[in-house]
Amino acid sequence: MKHIHYKNSTVSYTDTGNGPALVLLHGFLENSNMWKHYITEFSKYYRVITVDLLGHGQTDCIGYIHTMEDMADVVYAVLEELEITEAVFTGHSMGGYVALAIAELYPDMVKGIVLQNSTSKADSEERKLNRDRAINAVKQSYANFVRLAIANLFSEENRERLTAEIEAVRNEALKTPVQGIVAALEGMKIRKDREILLHTTDIPVLLVLGKKDPVMNYQDSLSQLDGTKVKLITYPDGHMAHIENREALTTDLLQFYKAIL
Repeated sequence: MKHIHYKNSTVSYTDTGNGPALVLLHGFLENSNMWKHYITEFSKYYRVITVDLLGHGQTDCIGYIHTMEDMADVVYAVLEELEITEAVFTGHSMGGYVALAIAELYPDMVKGIVLQNSTSKADSEERKLNRDRAINAVKQSYANFVRLAIANLFSEENRERLTAEIEAVRNEALKTPVQGIVAALEGMKIRKDREILLHTTDIPVLLVLGKKDPVMNYQDSLSQLDGTKVKLITYPDGHMAHIENREALTTDLLQFYKAIL
């Protein structure tokens, strides 16, 4: 990991390979380690940057709430340090929210967006209540919250098949400090609805969905595509396509990058 100083804090990132830039943004309770396989594959053709978002991995917290705009500014600061002026942004779940915030704040920097198991929609009222429940659960029993949260990201069929992988994800998630978890939950809860971006942008966008995603309802996710040019790829599994559908996702992302870069 490499580091920059940002607002009296440390932000960690990786920078691998040469060529057009790809920025890979992890999700909630994850960090840059989730992209190891993809860094190896993609850096054969591209310059691949990953960033530990605020309060995750080796990046510090900067407040009680980390908004998606705060996270976008951190990513921008890393790219500015690396003198990268444009890139394709791929975000898993929360990382997708950050990618959309970057597209709104820094549109000239964005060559393409991949929303992997993510959405342009804001939280529903029910989802906001669930965030509040999660915040309470984290404060009461941090380790229990993480263990349950991670297992629930995979489709039911894969929870037995991928026990080793799930345990590895849990171990990484347990490195996330309580403040980082709470700040991200608060930030996701108040994030803007950016569905309009999908309708108005000329930036190529790819949406990757899982039919059995326990976190994001598949049919509800499809509704944001009406009247857009967004490309859709659907897998038969859960919220963790980068693990549940690793080979297919690798191939599909490389095809998308090749088409737009």
